[in-house]
This record gives sequence, structure tokens and C-alpha cells, in this order.
Amino acid sequence: MTGRASFADEVLGPVVTAGDMVAGHVSLDISCVDRLYLNGYVPGLQTPGGVVYFLHDVRGNPIASPALFEKIGGQFRAAMRAWAGENEIPVLRFTGGVRKADVVAPLLAAAREQGVSKVVALGLAQEYAMVWSATKRETDPGKCPQFSYAKTQRRVSVFYVYVWDEQAGPGFIKICTYFPYPIKVWVNGHEWAKRQAQAEGLAVTELSNGFAACPDPAALQEICDRFGPECVQDFFDRWMARIPLPLIEADRDAGFWWELSMRQVEISRTLVFDTDCHARAFFEALLADNLDLGRPENVELLFRRGERSGRPTNPPPHGGFKTKIDQACDLVTLNVFYKNSRIKQYLKDGRALRIETVINDPHDLGCNRRLENLPALQGKARAINDRLLETETVGQGEALVSPVIERITTPTLTEEGRKAPALRFGDLRVQALAGTLANLLYATTGITNKHLRVLMTGLLGRPYSTNQASYDLARLARNQLIERVPGRN
Repeated sequence: MTGRASFADEVLGPVVTAGDMVAGHVSLDISCVDRLYLNGYVPGLQTPGGVVYFLHDVRGNPIASPALFEKIGGQFRAAMRAWAGENEIPVLRFTGGVRKADVVAPLLAAAREQGVSKVVALGLAQEYAMVWSATKRETDPGKCPQFSYAKTQRRVSVFYVYVWDEQAGPGFIKICTYFPYPIKVWVNGHEWAKRQAQAEGLAVTELSNGFAACPDPAALQEICDRFGPECVQDFFDRWMARIPLPLIEADRDAGFWWELSMRQVEISRTLVFDTDCHARAFFEALLADNLDLGRPENVELLFRRGERSGRPTNPPPHGGFKTKIDQACDLVTLNVFYKNSRIKQYLKDGRALRIETVINDPHDLGCNRRLENLPALQGKARAINDRLLETETVGQGEALVSPVIERITTPTLTEEGRKAPALRFGDLRVQALAGTLANLLYATTGITNKHLRVLMTGLLGRPYSTNQASYDLARLARNQLIERVPGRN
């Protein structure tokens, strides 16, 4: 209407769209390598010929017998146990169903308080691994026995060496005790960046596995950009020099030593909003408006390339295209799958949007697996994160937040000075209340405690008590969403 503000502007105030939210309400925007899980392998021990050469020529055994596997492995296991005892390292025996990270978390936390590099625990477990097995060839009994070697999946003993590193924070190295002694390495780019920021005197406020605030975001981003293959290799070499190993220096001089390749890489972009209200509003609208889905335990949308006129349909790549929403407790995660990899989005600590590309096979993005290819892989993953956010903000033009929404999603005081409890954006009970209000929008009889219980029980799918109904009616009234009729309960 000419010369007059609209009803929405008068009553609700100016609205905020997704683009406005990212442009005006993000206090920190940081991209960084997150979790990095690596394979360690000895290239010369990956073929039967290499195994025979190692046992016969390098180790000097007249017969390349598989009995030597147990001899080397037994010496290694004994050395590890003796080393743990001499250094007073706690030895943990992991059994099936136990989450190892939860067991060692208190030990890592204590080491962090001390601030000194140390091995915090030695874990023992039985796990499946690809190892060498051998069969004896049918040869002349009067001649030296010969063996054929082949890789097989076997359940073997492994050692988890959990460390706290002054430069990289928490990490672990897992060493298989059977030939060819494959290794797994776990480090975290965010934790490495925290240690570097501390060393350089840059103040940061931490998120769980991330950053919540920093007075100099550009300097923090520069630190995150420095995390690369050299940092990971230094971490690996530093701790391999302190741990007893099944291979010795003579093996290394002969070219038999571990190299690292990428098994799983997580590249994240974290947008910290100025208030948790804005973070929840953005993420909830993102789910609702881009996927048009509710809150089931698991929902998937399947995509397929369209047919072009006169041409056969191109089949999707292995694994196809798939988008999925998972809800576990209070954490809702949006997953977008491509081949063996995926992008996931979720709220971090209730106030930051985390976009994370998880690469389970670097070949999905056209990169090789060796550690030296991490910069190229990180560049492609960061571009994916950026494109996804750009697509979401450009494609989402409706209102996300208005002054009314901001008021009711945070605790306030009424004009009489009474507390008005918050209606938290994204809370299932609050969503059910919103659905109930929409259902009763044109009801002439109003809303009663009994009527509310019936509707809420149906929407929540669980019992909803009289006391809960009374509390919800009170907070709806104090937030001025309903009015109590005088003389009525």
C-alpha cells in the first residue's frame, strides 16, 4: 500500500533471509582440516616377491619361511609390553562393543592439562586386518622348502598407542602385530591449529573440535591453512621414533619403511553465528525449505541424472546420488552422498553451522591417496563446502528470523516483570506447540488444557501430562501468542 508500511513491517519488523543471515550474523567463518585418518603401509611388502626378498635378502634367512612372521611378531609384542612397563604407561584391553575414544578421553584430558607430550595409554585389541599367509609348495623333499604367499583377512592383535602431542594435540597410532604390519594414524587439524594459535599468542575461544571466537579471524585462518602433509609426517615420524617397532633401522636403510596414504579425510567449514537463535533459525529453515521434510528418524531423497533427448540415460556413479536426514537425540544431521563420500551439515554446540565434506576415497574427487595429495584434496573439498552454502543461501529467499521470533526464542520479561520462558527454535515440543496453534487458528472455542493434551499427544507420539500442558499454556501466554479469556480456565 502506498505511503504506508505493510502489516508485517508494522507488527513483525523487518525479516531476515538466509543471505542476510550469513552476511550479517556470522561472527567467525573458518575452514580447516578436521579429522584425518591415514593408512601406513610398507610398499616393499605388498607383493609376494617383496616378502621373499625381505625375509631372505634383507633379514638374511636361508629360507623365506612364514615361521619368521611369528618370530618377528612375538619379539615386537614383548618389546611393546616391556616398553609400557618401563615408562609406566597404562595398558588398556579393549573388548567388543567398547567405544575406545570414551575410555581414553579422561587420560587425554589429564595430559592436556599437563601440557607435555606423552604416551597416555597403550591399548590392546583383536581386530581383522589384511595380512600375509603362506602355503607350502609341493617340491622335492630333499630340497629347501618353498612357500606361496597370499594376503588374507585374519583376526590379529593390534596395539593402539594414544598420545598427547604438544604440537598436534590428541592422536593415536595403531600398529598391527602381524606381517606386513599395517598401521593406522589419526590426527585432527583443528586440534593442531589450537596448539599453533596458543604458541603464537593468538587468543581463541574453543568449540568442541573447532573455534567459537577469535579477535583476528584472518590470522586464525592462516594458521589453519598451514596444516598440510609436512605437519602430519612430522607427527608420525616424531612418535614412530619413540615406539618399539617390528621393523629395524637396517630394514629402513634397505627401503622397507612405512609410507602414509589417506583413508578418510574430513574438511570442514564452520560458521559461528552471533547468537544461538540465529544458528538454529538458519539450520531449521535449511532443512525445511530445501528438503521439505519433517523429523523422522531417517529420510532419504534419491536423485538420478535426467535423460537427454536421443541419448541413453547415464547411470549414476557407484553409490549414486543421495540426500539423507538423520536424527539422533537432539542432533539433526543433513547428509548429501556422492559415491563413497558425503557432505554433512549440523549445528555445532548449538551456535555454529558445520559443513563437512567427508572423503572416504580420494579417487571420488579425482585425487590419489598418498599423503602428498592432501593440499589438492583439501582445495576441492573446500570448494564443495563453499558451493553448497552458496546454493543454499541463494535458493532460500523467504524469512528466517524476525524480531518476534528472536523475542520468543530467548527468555524475556513481560511488562509486569514476570519471566517469559523461551520457546527454543528446533525443539520438538515447541514445534508440536506451533502445530497445535496452527490447528486451532480458526477455532471459535479457544484452547483448553484438555484440548491441548489431545493434540500434543498426537503430534509428539508420546504421553503429554496435565502439568506439561499448564506450563506450555503459561509460556504461550507470556510470549503473547495466546490470551487468557477472563473467567475461563
